[in-house]
Amino acid sequence: MLQVAVVGSGPSGVYAAQGLVQQDQVPGIRVDVLDRLPCPYGLVRYGVAPDHEKIKSLQGTLRTVLEHERVRFLGGIRIGPDGLPATRLRDLYHAVVYCVGAATDRRLGVPGEELPGSWSATDFVSWYSAHPDVESDGFVVGARAAVVIGVGNVAVDVTRILARGAAELSATDMPQAALAALAGSQVREIQMVGRRGPSQARFTTKELRELGGLPDTEVVVDPAELALDPAYLDPSALPAAQRRNVEVLRGWTERPPAAGSRRIRLRFFLRPVELLPDGIGHVGAVRFERTLPDGLGGVTGTGRYEDVEAQLVLRSVGYRGVPLEGLPFDADRGTVPHLAGRVLRAGSVAPGEYVAGWIKRGPTGVIGTNRPCAKETVTSLLEDAPALVHREVPRDPLAALRAEGLRPVEWSGWQAIERAEAALGASLGRGVVKLPDWQALMTAAEAKDPL
Repeated sequence: MLQVAVVGSGPSGVYAAQGLVQQDQVPGIRVDVLDRLPCPYGLVRYGVAPDHEKIKSLQGTLRTVLEHERVRFLGGIRIGPDGLPATRLRDLYHAVVYCVGAATDRRLGVPGEELPGSWSATDFVSWYSAHPDVESDGFVVGARAAVVIGVGNVAVDVTRILARGAAELSATDMPQAALAALAGSQVREIQMVGRRGPSQARFTTKELRELGGLPDTEVVVDPAELALDPAYLDPSALPAAQRRNVEVLRGWTERPPAAGSRRIRLRFFLRPVELLPDGIGHVGAVRFERTLPDGLGGVTGTGRYEDVEAQLVLRSVGYRGVPLEGLPFDADRGTVPHLAGRVLRAGSVAPGEYVAGWIKRGPTGVIGTNRPCAKETVTSLLEDAPALVHREVPRDPLAALRAEGLRPVEWSGWQAIERAEAALGASLGRGVVKLPDWQALMTAAEAKDPL
């Protein structure tokens, strides 16, 4: 019987597990899905905005896989430093599939980036999604104006959350502390800024349109900035998705200003060059350089600068994979070298080691992109199965993990967390409310008996 460990319970990990147990080429495969966190679903739980209920409902699909009779969820298991070494994990299973995503964000690389009040959008998203690693509640404290650097879907998400009212957010599973902080926020001006033009923005039209439907919020677009993009002036040659974005932006320039206590400004052709401190050493403004298209798909600086007030700066310029101890790593790409999902060590295939998801291909695509990515990796693993299955491994890897001193959070522990979050929400007069920290999660996980 082939025993496989999948490290990571986000979409790529669950799709890999699904591909392994739902095929008939190699019967009887058993899969343990390991995660550092006590909760499954990865970025579907901790990356999808709380007001995007339709996308969050994908958890139901992932849940079906994790409840399969030959799949086990084992949370709270750290692989690498201060946890189980990758080499030891490899001893316990015939094959290991790493689906650990891209755990950090890209930097701006400009002076002042480390000033208080300057954050990654990743941290901000983790905070309002109750990721237990993020404890700060000071994101919006004292801020009147915010700048979001980036024009992808994450940038749109954080812009929208900053502009949402407390009544709308209270209907979500946002943790209570984040809800209270955002309810008391004095941020009234939010500028979302891209260094290139509207035809090259990475947000989807659906996400973009949501900004225009926010209550008590005016969306402002400068037609002069849009006109710097040749493709904006003649969008006929653009792909359909970019053309629809351009049409939405043009529509906002043509409609009369809407009243609202909050304002979202969409800015283009501005490149951040420095974050400027205020009088007490906190971020007070962002200095941008005006850019223009270079005719090659990029931009060039013009030497003209503009300072934009901001007491809160969120950089949203992409995710990046980080090295996992015991695995090779391509520092330039932020990925693990592979051949059709098979890990490569010094250019040669490492038997029994595989990757899928962002750590394999980089942080590209949408949630559904992980399905074909995982399928390719599973196909490789199944081709290798006849050679893998002959290696001796423990009959029950879970017992071996416990012998290593680990206390995995099993599915019953996750169900206990779900019950605790439902009870917390009921006590607050809300729906389900996420538990915000490690202690609360682990305490709930240990209360496995149904209420």
